[in-house]
Amino acid sequence: MAARALLTTVGTVAVALALAAPAQADPVPVPVDPTDTSFLNALNDAGVGYGDPNAAVQMGQDVCPMLVEPGRDFASVASQMRGNGGMSPEMASFFTGIAIQMYCPQMMSSIGDGSILNSLGALNGLAGIAGFPQ
Repeated sequence: MAARALLTTVGTVAVALALAAPAQADPVPVPVDPTDTSFLNALNDAGVGYGDPNAAVQMGQDVCPMLVEPGRDFASVASQMRGNGGMSPEMASFFTGIAIQMYCPQMMSSIGDGSILNSLGALNGLAGIAGFPQ
Protein backbone atom coordinates (compact mmCIF):
# COMPACT_ATOMS: atom_id res chain seq x y z
CA MET A 1 0.00 0.00 0.00
CA ALA A 2 2.82 2.43 0.85
CA ALA A 3 4.56 1.55 -2.39
CA ARG A 4 1.40 2.30 -4.32
CA ALA A 5 1.05 5.71 -2.60
CA LEU A 6 4.67 6.47 -3.36
CA LEU A 7 4.25 5.55 -7.03
CA THR A 8 1.12 7.69 -7.26
CA THR A 9 2.94 10.66 -5.74
CA VAL A 10 5.96 10.21 -8.00
CA GLY A 11 3.68 9.88 -11.03
CA THR A 12 1.74 13.01 -10.12
CA VAL A 13 4.95 15.01 -9.67
CA ALA A 14 6.33 13.71 -12.97
CA VAL A 15 3.17 14.71 -14.84
CA ALA A 16 3.16 18.14 -13.20
CA LEU A 17 6.79 18.73 -14.17
CA ALA A 18 6.18 17.57 -17.73
CA LEU A 19 3.22 19.91 -18.16
CA ALA A 20 4.74 22.92 -16.43
CA ALA A 21 5.82 25.76 -18.71
CA PRO A 22 9.50 26.53 -18.49
CA ALA A 23 10.22 29.58 -16.35
CA GLN A 24 11.96 32.40 -18.13
CA ALA A 25 12.30 36.11 -17.68
CA ASP A 26 10.91 38.35 -20.39
CA PRO A 27 13.85 40.18 -21.91
CA VAL A 28 13.65 43.96 -22.02
CA PRO A 29 13.27 44.90 -25.68
CA VAL A 30 16.26 46.89 -26.85
CA PRO A 31 15.61 49.76 -29.24
CA VAL A 32 16.73 48.85 -32.75
CA ASP A 33 16.67 52.35 -34.23
CA PRO A 34 20.27 53.61 -34.42
CA THR A 35 19.17 57.03 -33.17
CA ASP A 36 17.61 55.42 -30.10
CA THR A 37 20.80 53.47 -29.43
CA SER A 38 22.86 56.64 -29.86
CA PHE A 39 20.50 58.47 -27.51
CA LEU A 40 20.88 55.82 -24.80
CA ASN A 41 24.67 55.79 -25.27
CA ALA A 42 24.78 59.58 -24.97
CA LEU A 43 22.73 59.41 -21.75
CA ASN A 44 25.14 56.81 -20.38
CA ASP A 45 28.17 58.89 -21.41
CA ALA A 46 26.70 61.95 -19.67
CA GLY A 47 25.96 59.97 -16.51
CA VAL A 48 22.19 60.39 -16.86
CA GLY A 49 20.59 57.38 -15.26
CA TYR A 50 17.41 55.80 -16.55
CA GLY A 51 15.59 52.64 -15.63
CA ASP A 52 13.73 51.22 -18.59
CA PRO A 53 15.50 51.97 -21.88
CA ASN A 54 12.22 51.92 -23.82
CA ALA A 55 10.66 54.45 -21.44
CA ALA A 56 13.75 56.65 -21.70
CA VAL A 57 13.60 56.54 -25.51
CA GLN A 58 9.88 57.39 -25.48
CA MET A 59 10.50 60.34 -23.14
CA GLY A 60 13.36 61.49 -25.37
CA GLN A 61 11.17 61.32 -28.45
CA ASP A 62 8.48 63.34 -26.66
CA VAL A 63 10.82 66.31 -26.10
CA CYS A 64 10.72 67.76 -29.63
CA PRO A 65 6.93 67.90 -29.99
CA MET A 66 6.72 69.52 -26.54
CA LEU A 67 9.13 72.26 -27.54
CA VAL A 68 6.84 73.51 -30.28
CA GLU A 69 3.74 73.66 -28.09
CA PRO A 70 2.58 77.22 -27.38
CA GLY A 71 4.11 78.62 -24.21
CA ARG A 72 6.73 75.88 -23.92
CA ASP A 73 10.46 76.38 -23.72
CA PHE A 74 13.53 74.37 -22.77
CA ALA A 75 13.06 74.98 -19.05
CA SER A 76 9.43 73.86 -19.02
CA VAL A 77 10.19 70.72 -21.00
CA ALA A 78 13.17 69.89 -18.77
CA SER A 79 10.92 70.40 -15.74
CA GLN A 80 8.41 67.94 -17.18
CA MET A 81 11.20 65.43 -17.88
CA ARG A 82 12.26 65.83 -14.26
CA GLY A 83 8.75 65.04 -13.05
CA ASN A 84 8.23 62.13 -15.44
CA GLY A 85 11.63 60.56 -14.96
CA GLY A 86 12.32 61.35 -11.32
CA MET A 87 15.57 63.11 -12.22
CA SER A 88 17.38 65.95 -10.53
CA PRO A 89 17.05 69.35 -12.26
CA GLU A 90 20.58 69.01 -13.64
CA MET A 91 20.01 65.51 -15.01
CA ALA A 92 16.65 66.55 -16.50
CA SER A 93 18.41 69.41 -18.31
CA PHE A 94 21.09 67.04 -19.63
CA PHE A 95 18.38 64.58 -20.68
CA THR A 96 16.41 67.27 -22.50
CA GLY A 97 19.49 68.67 -24.23
CA ILE A 98 20.61 65.22 -25.36
CA ALA A 99 17.10 64.43 -26.63
CA ILE A 100 17.12 67.63 -28.70
CA GLN A 101 20.56 66.83 -30.12
CA MET A 102 19.47 63.31 -31.08
CA TYR A 103 15.87 63.71 -32.17
CA CYS A 104 15.57 67.29 -33.45
CA PRO A 105 19.06 68.76 -33.87
CA GLN A 106 17.70 71.42 -36.24
CA MET A 107 16.04 73.01 -33.21
CA MET A 108 19.32 73.66 -31.38
CA SER A 109 20.11 76.97 -33.06
CA SER A 110 16.49 78.10 -33.32
CA ILE A 111 16.00 77.64 -29.59
CA GLY A 112 19.14 79.63 -28.86
CA ASP A 113 18.38 82.57 -31.13
CA GLY A 114 14.61 82.62 -30.69
CA SER A 115 13.87 81.96 -34.36
CA ILE A 116 11.76 78.95 -33.41
CA LEU A 117 9.00 81.45 -32.69
CA ASN A 118 9.23 82.78 -36.24
CA SER A 119 8.87 79.32 -37.72
CA LEU A 120 5.74 78.79 -35.66
CA GLY A 121 4.22 82.11 -36.72
CA ALA A 122 4.19 83.20 -33.09
CA LEU A 123 5.46 86.70 -33.88
CA ASN A 124 3.04 87.52 -36.70
CA GLY A 125 0.89 89.72 -34.45
CA LEU A 126 3.88 91.66 -33.17
CA ALA A 127 5.12 93.04 -36.50
CA GLY A 128 4.10 96.61 -35.62
CA ILE A 129 6.20 96.70 -32.46
CA ALA A 130 9.70 98.18 -32.73
CA GLY A 131 12.39 95.52 -32.71
CA PHE A 132 10.28 92.75 -34.22
CA PRO A 133 10.72 91.65 -37.81
CA GLN A 134 8.16 92.87 -40.31
